[in-house]
Amino acid sequence: MDLFENLITKVKGTGKKIVFPEGNDERVVKAALRLAKDGLIKPLVLGKDAEIKKIADIKGEFPANFEVIDPQNFAPAEFDKLVQLFVERRKGKNTEEQARQMLKDVNYFGTMLVYAGLADGLVSGAVHPTGDTVRPALQIIKTRPGVSRTSGAFIMVKEDERYLFADCAINIDPSASELAEIAVESAKTARIFDIDPKIALLSFSTKGSARAEVVSKVADAAKIAKKIAPKEKIDGELQFDAAFVPTVAQKKAPDSKVAGQANVFIFPELQSGNIGYKIAQRFGGFEAIGPILQGLNKPISDLSRGASEADVYKVAIITALQAAVK
Repeated sequence: MDLFENLITKVKGTGKKIVFPEGNDERVVKAALRLAKDGLIKPLVLGKDAEIKKIADIKGEFPANFEVIDPQNFAPAEFDKLVQLFVERRKGKNTEEQARQMLKDVNYFGTMLVYAGLADGLVSGAVHPTGDTVRPALQIIKTRPGVSRTSGAFIMVKEDERYLFADCAINIDPSASELAEIAVESAKTARIFDIDPKIALLSFSTKGSARAEVVSKVADAAKIAKKIAPKEKIDGELQFDAAFVPTVAQKKAPDSKVAGQANVFIFPELQSGNIGYKIAQRFGGFEAIGPILQGLNKPISDLSRGASEADVYKVAIITALQAAVK
């Protein structure tokens, strides 16, 4: 079974509601309609009914399980509840007046729907930059207990091959403890995609073959990750060839339970992670699905602004699945 056929089977019937703040974008609207027609999720699309119908070229009614919400004309009593919840969640960092202004922003409004339990997840970023999606998520949804920050993973797919790369989207230069968290959270994400995680923390050194502060960071991260999740298969520091190629692993890390068979790759910092996934995508012909935000209390997904309608459709399925497995 193809990866997305499998994910569709898992998410169908769960009845998850996913918010799409960007109801002014054709890719988003058409993907949301397709998701509704396929019976996979209930899309909550933010915007004005007439404008969305025009984008979708719909003259009649929307599908029964497709809902349009206009934040500018939201029921006053319900909006007041969202404002109060926001003020409480921010713990004095924003006044009620500021909250009312901030909730005019579709990403803040959509994130509050998720926080209030009116939706199960959110997909944004087709129009907005990453910060506009991630900032409300960090301020309102926040990270799970024991997780200091969110991170961005990509599922790399090519025919029957699938791997997870992280962090390729969020953290510029994570510390050893943050890198360890990313490794452990990536294992949880991998299992959603039926990947039995074998986690390699990558470096330009394998088991002390080179000495540098950046190498020590990765080695320390591997030790911390093993303490956090002793049952997971985690090793580092490993060069990519030692992590991936069995014959190289035998020479460079013969005692490792991960080397030569890794399928979850943790990059030492954002620069190498971003470069790495794009090389695999462009040179290697892998489809890069993501970024999938990890470590949050509820699933929020950030699209690329270059995303296609198909990308929106797929990321929404992943978001609903994240909600379903929590």
